[in-house]
Amino acid sequence: MALVRFGRQAKRSYGFCVKMTAVAILGLCFIFIWSVFSPSSSVTSQRSTFGDIAEPVSASGQINQSQISSVKKEPESEVKAEKKKETSESKANGSVPSTHKSEKVAAANETMKVPKVGHKEENEGSKGSGNDEMENEKEEEAELEEIKEEDLVQGNGDVDQEVEGVEKEEDGSSESRSRGKKRKELGPLFDPKAHHTWRSCSTRSKHNYIPCIDIESVSKRLQSYRHRERSCPKMPVMCLVPLPPEGYGTPVSWPESKIKILKKNVAHPKLVAFIKTQSWVVESGEYLTFPQNQSEIMGGIGHYLESIEEMVPDIEWGKNIRTVLDMGCSDSSFGASLLDKDVFTLTLGLKDDLVDLAQVGLERGFPAIVSPFGTRRLPFPSGVFDAIHCGECRIHWHSNGGKLLVEMNRILRPGGYFILSTKHNSIEGEEAMSTLTASICWNILAHKTDEVSDVGVKIYQKPESNDIYKLRRKKIPPLCKENENPDAAWYVPIKSCLHTIPTAIEQRGTEWPEEWPKRLQTFPDWMNNRAELIADTEHWKAIVDKSYLTGMGIDWSNIRNIMDMKAINGGFAAALSSQKVWVMNVVPVHVPDTLPIIFERGLVGIYHDWCESFGTYPRSYDLLHADHLFSRLKNRCKQPVGIVVEMERVLRPGGWAIIRDKVEILDPLEGLFRSFQWEIRLTFAQGKEGILCVRKTMWRP
Repeated sequence: MALVRFGRQAKRSYGFCVKMTAVAILGLCFIFIWSVFSPSSSVTSQRSTFGDIAEPVSASGQINQSQISSVKKEPESEVKAEKKKETSESKANGSVPSTHKSEKVAAANETMKVPKVGHKEENEGSKGSGNDEMENEKEEEAELEEIKEEDLVQGNGDVDQEVEGVEKEEDGSSESRSRGKKRKELGPLFDPKAHHTWRSCSTRSKHNYIPCIDIESVSKRLQSYRHRERSCPKMPVMCLVPLPPEGYGTPVSWPESKIKILKKNVAHPKLVAFIKTQSWVVESGEYLTFPQNQSEIMGGIGHYLESIEEMVPDIEWGKNIRTVLDMGCSDSSFGASLLDKDVFTLTLGLKDDLVDLAQVGLERGFPAIVSPFGTRRLPFPSGVFDAIHCGECRIHWHSNGGKLLVEMNRILRPGGYFILSTKHNSIEGEEAMSTLTASICWNILAHKTDEVSDVGVKIYQKPESNDIYKLRRKKIPPLCKENENPDAAWYVPIKSCLHTIPTAIEQRGTEWPEEWPKRLQTFPDWMNNRAELIADTEHWKAIVDKSYLTGMGIDWSNIRNIMDMKAINGGFAAALSSQKVWVMNVVPVHVPDTLPIIFERGLVGIYHDWCESFGTYPRSYDLLHADHLFSRLKNRCKQPVGIVVEMERVLRPGGWAIIRDKVEILDPLEGLFRSFQWEIRLTFAQGKEGILCVRKTMWRP
C-alpha cells in the first residue's frame, strides 16, 4: 500500500522530485544487498609479504638476473632482514642477519691478518664518527639513517632527482612503508650478466673533459667552455675520454716530476703560447721544465715565504700551519715550496678558458682540485684550514656583498690566517676590502709592499671568540641562526651571515691543533671515540704495511697522487704518511660527516657525491682506493656503472685501483674492468668479503 501511495504522489505536479528521490533510495538498497550477499573473494586483498615472489639465489649467492622483471624482487634473505627492520628500525638496506655479517668480516680480516676493526658511524651533522670493534652491522644501520638524513648532513637538496627507485613516503600504514622500502633496496648493484661495449667521448673539451664543469653545448654563440657553477649531465657519462692527440707517456716519477713533466700529457691548445710569456716554466724538447725558485713573483717564492714569516712570526710553516688552501692555481710554486716545509697545500683551480694550470700541478704531483667558485659553498666543512692564500688570484672579494670572503671566513679555522697578495690594487678596491674585512671582524696583522717583487701583502686573522661580533655598530653581515649547519656544503648556496665561533670544550674549533707531525696521532676532547680512532689507525697501518706495500705487486716509486674514494677517519691516508705520496680523502655525502676529523689530523679531503663526476681532470691519479664504497651505495645512483666509468676517467694509464667489498659486488665489477681491457692483478675472497686489485692500460675504444 505504501508503494501504491508513493506512486500516486509521483503523478502530481511535484512528482519529478519524488521520482529522483525514489531512484536514489532504490540505488542505495541495491548496493547494500549486493555487498551483503556477494562472495568475499571479490574484494581486493593486500599482500602481507613478498617472500613468495622472491628471486632464486644461485650457489654463488647472486640473484638470477634472467628472471628479474621491470619491477625487481627481493631475495629471501632480504625479506627476513626487512621483517626484523619493522621491529628494530635500524637494519641496513638488503642486509643479512648480523651473525652472518660478523662471521664474514671476521673471516676476511683473518685472511688479511689484521686486527678486527669495523666502523661505527653516527650521523650528527658536523661531528665525525669513529670505528667500532668489527661490528659492520652497526655501520650498515647507520647507513640507512644516512640516506634518510643526507639532506641535513650535507645540505643536498637534489637527492630525489638522483636516487633511482627511492619514493617519498606519505602517511600510511606500516605495511605500505615497508613495501616502499623494499622497492629501494631491491636487486644487485651491477648486473653480472651484462655485456658492455664502449666508445670514445666526443666532446668540446676532448681529452681534458670534466663532465660537471665543461659545457657541451654546440651553440656557436657560446664562447665559454666552462660552467660558472657545477652543472652535471642529466645522465652519467657512459663513454671513455680519449688520450691526448700526441699520445700519453708514462708520467715522470716523484720527486723528479717537481722539475719536469711530459709536455704531451698536459696538452692544451693555448698552453704553448702561454708558456712563451712565462719565466717559471720552460719548454725543453718533449718536457716542460720548472727552474727552481722561479715563480710569477719577482724575487722568487722562497723570498716571498720568508717575508710572510717575518711579518707575522706566529706563522710557523709545517708546525702550527699544516693545512692551507691556495685559491687560484698559477705556477704551483707556493704549494711546491711549502711542501718542503711539511705543509699540505691544496690548490683550488678556478677553471678558465686560457690554460689548465691545475692539470700541470697534478702532473707534477701537487694536490689540486677544480671547482667553480661563485654562488655555492666550497665542498669543505667549516673551520678546517689553518691558512688561506690568495696570490694574484683575481677574485673580486668585495663584489656581490662580499659573499666570497664570507665563505672564506666559514672554512677558515678560528684564529686562522688569510694571506692576500696583490700588485697595483686600485684605491677603490683597497677601501672596499678594508670595509668588508672590518665588517666580519678580521684583524689585519701586517701590511707590507715588498721592494723586490713590488707585491703588496696583507695578512688577516679570523677572530677566536664571539666577543668582537657584539662590538660591531652595524650587524652586517648578521650572525647565522643557531639551527643553520655550518658544515652543510654540498650544493648549498653561500650564506650572507657569520657562523658563531665554538666556545664549549666539547665543540670542534675551540683549540688549535697540535703541531705537525704530533697532530696526526692526537685526538682532542671533542672526538669522543678516541680509542676507536686509535684502533682504526692501527687497523689500516697493518693492512698497508702487510698487504698493500708488499703483497699487491705495485711499484710504489711510481705512485704519487692517491684518492681514497670512501675515507672514514683518514686511517688509510695516515698509514701512508711516511710514503712519498699524498692522499685526497673523499667523504661521500651519503655517509656520516667525518671530514672534520680528517682535517684535524693534518690531512685534507673533500665532500663528494659519487653519483656525479669528480672535480678533476682526466688522468689525475696514480691509485684509487675504495673500501666498501659500492656496497654502501645500494641503488642510490641511477647508473652505478657510471661510477666505474668515472674511475676510468680520473685514473692514469698504468695506474692502480684497489677495491675491498662484498663478493657479489666484486664479481661483476671484475667483468667491468675487463671490458676496459684492464689487467686483473689480484682477486681474493673468503666468505662473502673480497679484494680486487686492477691496473689500467693504454687501451682506448
